[in-house]
Amino acid sequence: MSVDQDTRDHETHPAVSGEGIGARVRRKEDARHLMGRGRFAGDIRMPGMSDVAFLRSPVAHARILSVTKPQGREGEVFTSADCADVADIITRSTIPGYKLSAHPPLARDKVRFVGDIVAMAYAPTRAEAEDICEATLFDYEELPAIVDCDSGRAPGAALLHEAWGDNLFLETSFDSGGIEEVARTAAVKVEKRFRTGRQCMHPMEGKGLVAWWDFQNDTLVVNTSTQVPHMIRAGLAETLGLPEAQIRIAPPDVGGGFGYKCLLQPEEVLVAWLAMTLKRPFRWIEDRREHLTAGANAREHEYVITAYADARGKLLALDAEVAVNVGAYSVWPFTACLEAAQAGGNLPGPYIWPHYRCKTFSVATNKPPFAPYRGVARPGVCFAMELTIDAVAAAVGREAVDVRAENLVPASAMPYLNITKKFYDSGDYPASLATAREMIGFDAIRARQQAGEKDGRRIGVGFSTYTEQSAHGTKVFASWGTPLVPGYEQATIRLNPDGSADVKAGIHTIGQGLETTLAQVASEILTLPIAQIRVTLGDTATTPFSTGAYASRGMVMAGGAVSKAAQKLAEKVKALAAHLMQCAAEQVRFEGGAIHGPTGSVTFSEIARAWYRTPEVLPDAVDTGGLEVTEGYKPDVDTGLFSYATHAALVAVDVKTGATEILDYVVVEDCGRMVNPMIVEGQAYGGVAQGIGTALFEESTYDSEGQPLASTLVDYLLPGPTELPKVRIAHTETLSPFSAHGIKGVGEGGAIAPAGAIVNAINDALKGLGATLCEIPATPERVLAALAEARRTTSGRSAA
Repeated sequence: MSVDQDTRDHETHPAVSGEGIGARVRRKEDARHLMGRGRFAGDIRMPGMSDVAFLRSPVAHARILSVTKPQGREGEVFTSADCADVADIITRSTIPGYKLSAHPPLARDKVRFVGDIVAMAYAPTRAEAEDICEATLFDYEELPAIVDCDSGRAPGAALLHEAWGDNLFLETSFDSGGIEEVARTAAVKVEKRFRTGRQCMHPMEGKGLVAWWDFQNDTLVVNTSTQVPHMIRAGLAETLGLPEAQIRIAPPDVGGGFGYKCLLQPEEVLVAWLAMTLKRPFRWIEDRREHLTAGANAREHEYVITAYADARGKLLALDAEVAVNVGAYSVWPFTACLEAAQAGGNLPGPYIWPHYRCKTFSVATNKPPFAPYRGVARPGVCFAMELTIDAVAAAVGREAVDVRAENLVPASAMPYLNITKKFYDSGDYPASLATAREMIGFDAIRARQQAGEKDGRRIGVGFSTYTEQSAHGTKVFASWGTPLVPGYEQATIRLNPDGSADVKAGIHTIGQGLETTLAQVASEILTLPIAQIRVTLGDTATTPFSTGAYASRGMVMAGGAVSKAAQKLAEKVKALAAHLMQCAAEQVRFEGGAIHGPTGSVTFSEIARAWYRTPEVLPDAVDTGGLEVTEGYKPDVDTGLFSYATHAALVAVDVKTGATEILDYVVVEDCGRMVNPMIVEGQAYGGVAQGIGTALFEESTYDSEGQPLASTLVDYLLPGPTELPKVRIAHTETLSPFSAHGIKGVGEGGAIAPAGAIVNAINDALKGLGATLCEIPATPERVLAALAEARRTTSGRSAA
């Protein structure tokens, strides 16, 4: 089912022809990937290249007493003493109260999590390098480990960073006022505690890089698997003491990112240092155990929420505390506080809350540093908020879907500035909920529940509505005080001598199809077939500056820049075409890959030939800027453009085993104008798959000593084809009035809502038994524990 509508007063987009914006074009990059011709970090081979391995701490918190190198291999092993010229990774912020954590790429004095790097070794093969690491002796004095927010905030707790005096990176508060008055008069008060499990990201390709010295250009070249090449160049310049002009980041193909690859990794610094120091090529490819235990942790939140409403469930006020377990260090450049900042700002969601108060705590613990993961806080925020809405509905005795609908920001209020100053630019949130309700068959489900299931399982339905803040820019990041603040995104477009076009942008593709969609934007303006448009991304030596691919900004920012550059190039081409056809530029139009005038047409190759090979035919007053244009772009508002969606899930719960099966799953989403609906749907499918992992399966568990208990894929469960339902998607297209072509971001949305929808559905299935889940993942063990607790509570009441 597809619902295509524009719910605001925008000009209707013309019927799409060819391969421009709105066309379901097959991805250009798939031609190489499906044939095994991609080139990833692990595919790179260079003469004389050595592989690097790391000796990692086996304990979570300890003082380093000594590191002893194996006899005869001393020159192949490096400790912090050998890398004294490498600066610590220090992520600064201008937020008052924020505490700095100096992160030595090679641990110095202390280790602060299992997996902290103690030494590195190199050899002709990874296996030999690992053998050298195993022969390196690490002696330490173990210290008490802090593993959760409560112990980290407790008086007298062991300190990760002694100079701080506590274990808080940052504490923030927001208070709109009026909570106390509402608390005295509200008919309904709901108090809830929610917890989200710590997760790991698992892109198909882990982290990895090859670094080498380019003697011809006297440059350090780093082929690293990254989402943010220009930012990594800045981070390496800071830590290595090289000018940015002497560092080239040339990322190869990247097999997924999800946020993990938008950080400066200690391994990147160290391998680059080896190449800079020894003037030889070095490579490191992360293995899955390293990924699980050392570098990609995310999403461990705790919420204490009090919600107030009237007797019908009209929301009146929200009072919340959010604690985030962010690990040992602040990651560069986003800090350890991004998660809590996003949680506090986005918790009210798509609902009208007249009053809001929230405190957030970013707690340092002896776990790996906390990385921003697809959705950045919003999967946890959405889970907590959507379960709160259902709890309010239960308190007033109404259907949660009806209470939800009555509290969503209506289309008539758009654009809407919410309680935390989030500027919702456009949309119809209640309409998405109504469509999801119809698609999931809500009324039929209620009738089916009355009849019961033949197999004895209990079915339930749940909803989850969210907003996705995409492409937020200068004002937002400046308010967070991050060391790199995004400004204008740039793109270059050039008409080549053969009439084809080159598009260059500093953003990089991590699997989201930018090589195709950016070509579609250029094709929309110039009408060239996308086969004649080559897209180059990410290489800091050949592309304009970009802060990179994150925050669902690719198509809004880079797409807008390509559109603006293509329009400027089109003006140049029109002027030349008008001269060749002896007509006015106003009479020239682009159609079908050619330039047409009143009495004839010319091709792009003819225009290019005139400029490059037969300039004698050009007018005397020709634009000497040529057929290459670089333009910068950002939306009319840079506080973000808000996509949104409603997800609905139908589940069956086996009360004997605790197992949950998803019987049906519906997504109704709106990301503004879809550049390529096929790619948009792919983003939704992938996001939902990750969200189902969040809801039911994935958790990075630790014991009380800070030891990871999920260090292999036997222990860390990922959903596979048998666990994933057939997802049904409906689209609306509410164009943003503030962006080129009305485009909004869509990259993170699919992963935000599933936990809320699925756990609401589980709770709906179990409501007749008095059981409620408030923690994810909703594993069979947790379902059975909730049922057992409900029985104990019921028997206790009966005894009383």
